[in-house]
Amino acid sequence: MQKRSAEDHADGRALTIDEVRLVSDLRIMHSKVDELFQIVSNLKRRHNESDIRIYADEPVLEEDISRADQIYLWFVSLKEAGLRRTG
Repeated sequence: MQKRSAEDHADGRALTIDEVRLVSDLRIMHSKVDELFQIVSNLKRRHNESDIRIYADEPVLEEDISRADQIYLWFVSLKEAGLRRTG
């Protein structure tokens, strides 16, 4: 997908199919991140961490942790790129 500046988006043109897909994917991501945040918040509020470890399917929990780490690192890279653009 070709990168476009904010000025390019302000010219009133229609979005390309790739831009529509990106916006759609981002909206889904925002919804899923919020959903995951709510689930984790409820788990933390309702249960002790030690109980979560006892009752969790250990290999699946470790895979979840690894995936969350990967997502976190990606968000950090986006944050750093945004800071470089504004700073």
